[in-house]
Amino acid sequence: MPQRRAITGRSQEPRLRFAEELRLLRAERGVSLRGLAEVVGWDASQFGKLENGHTLGGPEVIQALDQYYGTNGMLLTLWELAVADPTQFKERYRRYMVLEAEAVSMWQYSPSIIHGLLQTPEYATELLTQGGLTGAELDKQVLARMGRRELLLADGGPQFRTILSETVLRSPLRDLAAWHAQLRHLLVMGGSPNVTIQVLPLAKGLHGLTNTDTMFLHGAGRIVAWVETGYSGELVQETTAVDQLQLRYDRVRDLALTPDESREFIGRILEEAPCEPSI
Repeated sequence: MPQRRAITGRSQEPRLRFAEELRLLRAERGVSLRGLAEVVGWDASQFGKLENGHTLGGPEVIQALDQYYGTNGMLLTLWELAVADPTQFKERYRRYMVLEAEAVSMWQYSPSIIHGLLQTPEYATELLTQGGLTGAELDKQVLARMGRRELLLADGGPQFRTILSETVLRSPLRDLAAWHAQLRHLLVMGGSPNVTIQVLPLAKGLHGLTNTDTMFLHGAGRIVAWVETGYSGELVQETTAVDQLQLRYDRVRDLALTPDESREFIGRILEEAPCEPSI
């Protein structure tokens, strides 16, 4: 039986429908991309990418378009549907990577694993292997992750703060020598002028970010957040939602050990971690 088509003839895929609606509204208004950019205050090329479905933009510009076209929130609704579409995860992550590269400071909380920017190759390999990667794809992903570490090491790199749950430090690698190397790497990186590492003891109990891996990216006069689980991630751009997450983060930071106390804590974990048995 042939697939039924929408009566309107318009795309039912959220991202394409959103882009199509933007094109139709601009055509009906009879305004050029450059003219639209002058009125709304956004780059004309970015409007072109919105209308071609190459990007989704953020809530602020969509709200501005809703107001300009007089669509009473319809565009924002379509945008939310496009953002929520599961097929858009890779697009959201690509957008996150761009923002990460442009960030002037980054604040992060890790409930279960060390963030990729602080991982050793061995840690990344075991973690990605547990995620099901093997062979050439595993090697490719590890290499890409190690390349991202250069972000912190480059001249003028961003200020990076991570709060590690004690759980992270109590979850060793199977290769104990590699685990020692990872802990030593944390101590080395924690001594960098642009890197701050804090530990949140388990004794502090539950809090607002329990089981919520969260990263805040500061840049270009705005803050966005990336919230991730083991299976998916979400780029949070709406100001109120970001503010709420940041308030939770501030409370977690208040509970965490100071950087000096955290360095001592990691050092004790390193001393307590069993060494490889002699052969």
